[in-house]
Amino acid sequence: MHTNEKYNYSGLTSKITGCAMEVHKHLGNGFQEVVYQQALDVECRLRYID
Repeated sequence: MHTNEKYNYSGLTSKITGCAMEVHKHLGNGFQEVVYQQALDVECRLRYID
């Protein structure tokens, strides 16, 4: 994970980006936004990001 101490939320941003990339890897394109929102919520919870 790449973090930059110059920015307050660099670590959190990196974790959320990782979750988003994982969701996209599994779902791909073509779903409605609500599907991605729900999948991102699940992925963040699995990684203990609230």
